[in-house]
Amino acid sequence: MSGEKDLQQLLKSMKPEHNSGDYVFCKVENLENINLNEVEMFFREKEAITVILKKEIAEILKLEYSVIMAWITLTVHSSLEAVGLTAAFSTALSKQGISCNVVAAFYHDHIFVNKKDIEKAMGILNAFSN
Repeated sequence: MSGEKDLQQLLKSMKPEHNSGDYVFCKVENLENINLNEVEMFFREKEAITVILKKEIAEILKLEYSVIMAWITLTVHSSLEAVGLTAAFSTALSKQGISCNVVAAFYHDHIFVNKKDIEKAMGILNAFSN
């Protein structure tokens, strides 16, 4: 398994990057009428399929959403076996009243925060490398 496992090294080198755009979480029953090239991420749950996509795509598809999110990628290549990274940054964000929704992919961790909280969230995450 590749990727960094050491928590202190992960925190010092996570280098958060704000991906431009407004993102939303929507639910669909199937992916038949959705161009997967326009979907950032999706996850099949027993209740429905969750799709994460740009707000403007959701509006074109007439999909409902409840909150507009900003997307932050931690650019460090974290191991899927790393322990404590999510707990560290989610605790720091929660102490400042910022909710975060996390997707851990093979190379990076992706954090979605309310659009109104992006500047504050980036400051908190960048403080780990100081």
